[in-house]
This record gives sequence, structure tokens and C-alpha cells, in this order.
Amino acid sequence: MALIVASALALRAAPQSEPAPSGAVPAQTSQQPAQQAMQQIAAPRNALAVVVLDPAHGGADQGARGSSGIVESDVVLSFARLLRISLEAQGLRVILTRQANEGPSFDDRSKIANAQRGVIFITLHVSSTGPAGTVRVYSLPQPAAPAVTPASNPAHPGLVLWDHAQQGFLDLSRKLAELVQIQMAQRFRSSPETPLAAAVRQLRTVAAPAVAIEVSSVSLPDRAPLDQMAPVLADGVARAVAAFRLVYEAGVK
Repeated sequence: MALIVASALALRAAPQSEPAPSGAVPAQTSQQPAQQAMQQIAAPRNALAVVVLDPAHGGADQGARGSSGIVESDVVLSFARLLRISLEAQGLRVILTRQANEGPSFDDRSKIANAQRGVIFITLHVSSTGPAGTVRVYSLPQPAAPAVTPASNPAHPGLVLWDHAQQGFLDLSRKLAELVQIQMAQRFRSSPETPLAAAVRQLRTVAAPAVAIEVSSVSLPDRAPLDQMAPVLADGVARAVAAFRLVYEAGVK
């Protein structure tokens, strides 16, 4: 999968020694001007109403590519379309960050989620070399140092740095990751029972509960096993989102 954490190559996942999703990229220091690097803090959360699904890569960026011709960007788009149906059956509004082979930037994808209220964000990947038939779920790790908050940024009260958008949602993201990973472990043998923490680039700028899901591997003789996983994955993720919805909305009351 090509999760991007700051470099386009895999980082090492936080508490475990497993490699981070291929899209995990080491965090980079933003070079944007202060006014562009800041974003308003999200309003108090509403009932969960929207799920943003991010089929990673697209356009010139195909993501991981197997020797048999399996292309990550194509596979995750089909996963997202099927998952969309399962989530819409719960009455949720589902937005895809791309509908075809477009290549939106990381920030473009984040902006889609950050423009919503009562939203969660799920980015989908396929591993380049991960264990076939397994699914791994990632959330952003807790920072080593305190995140920038409005109080520590008096020049711009009510604003947080764009690159710190996820910091206020780490606990909820971890909970969402736990619920998804439980469902994946029940459905796909040898999948971890607990989620991993990794500096996945796409998650860093999302001001909402956000997780990355990395599926199987492109290093398969053909795509059929991935296509067979898709409906099972969609059902499991949808069930996890339904369980998370109860947790999320309990915070509203």
C-alpha cells in the first residue's frame, strides 16, 4: 500500500516492529507561510453523518505495483466503491476523495474531510510486500512533544497548524482503528488483533477521526484473492463504523 508518511516510503510502525504501510511517510516540516499553515479548530462534533473514503494514489501515482500487474491505485478504488455501498446502507453520507484515476494531493484529500461536520476519514491502501490475505489498520501515534494548541499560539487564537490538525483527534482515531482491526482479525486469518501506530502522511492533516487500512499485498499471482477480500472487508469496516458511531455520538450528549 502506499500510505504516505512524509517520504513515500514505509516508516517503521510505532509500538510494533512491522513496517508501516507503504504510504506512510516520515513527517516533514511544513514550509508554508503561517497563514496558510493554519486551520480553524473544528467545532464541537455533531452526530456522525459523513464518511470520507480515500482510495490512495491515483493519476500518475499508481502506488504499489506487483510483478503480475496488480496496481494499488486501481484496487483501492474498487474497495472504496464497494465499501461506500455498505456505509450508505447505514444512512451515512459517503464522499470519495477521487472517483476515477485522478491524483488529488494530500492536502486536497484532507480538505474534503475538514470541510465536513460529524465526519470520519478512512484511507485505503494495498501493501507492496505485506502478508497476503491480511489487513492492518493504522492511526497516527501520540506526539513525542505537546502539539501546538490555540493557547500556545496566541497570535492566531482559535487556529491550529495545518500539520497538527489530527492532534486533537488521536484518541478517537485510535478507538476507530481498534474497532476496525477487531473486525479484520475476525475475518482475515493472521491479521493483527490490535492496530498499529505509524506516521502516515495523509492522516496528519485531517481534523477528524482518521485511520489507514492496508490490505494484503500486490505481490500475488493475480488479483482474484484481493477481489474476494473486498466484500468481506466492506462488511467488517461497516460494522466497525457502526460501533464507532455509538462511541462518537456519546461525546455529543
